[in-house]
Amino acid sequence: DMLRFLRRALAGEKVDMECESFCVRGFRLGVRVDPQPPLLVAALREGMLRLAGREGDGAILNWLSAEDVARVVPCVHAGGPGKQIVARIFVLPTSDRALALAIGRRAVAAYLNVPVYAAFHEWLGRGEELAGMWKAWRAGDRDAALAAIPEEVVDALIVSGPPEACREHLQRYVANGV
Repeated sequence: DMLRFLRRALAGEKVDMECESFCVRGFRLGVRVDPQPPLLVAALREGMLRLAGREGDGAILNWLSAEDVARVVPCVHAGGPGKQIVARIFVLPTSDRALALAIGRRAVAAYLNVPVYAAFHEWLGRGEELAGMWKAWRAGDRDAALAAIPEEVVDALIVSGPPEACREHLQRYVANGV
């Protein structure tokens, strides 16, 4: 509904619409936006990814590996050709491996214990790898939760290392559709 409203409003139309979630009567933007910006939808799992491709101009992804991109892109592209895929990617350009793992584990724990991100990573197939973290987190043992995050998960979700290694890792996202 919001995408449909925004498309009409940005085109300069007078908008009258009643949706399940909101109602608009006689809205008209003061200026016509030309060219119209792409309307991207932040999406994680299949339903929202398909909606982003069907109703939007693409999707904004978050907290996924370069390899995970290959799983989500077809959902968005099912909505038609020319859909954009953008991603929020966490980058730590440092050669200090211990620092990268410490920061990466804290970031992973902070996000992937949020139910929507936990469900996303289960859908991506990381349920077994993250089960220990989730169990310790629910029990209130934050130190054990951090320790339970495998290095491989941190390495997949956080781009780290010397700048050249970071560039190579980021290029994998691009090659897979971001």
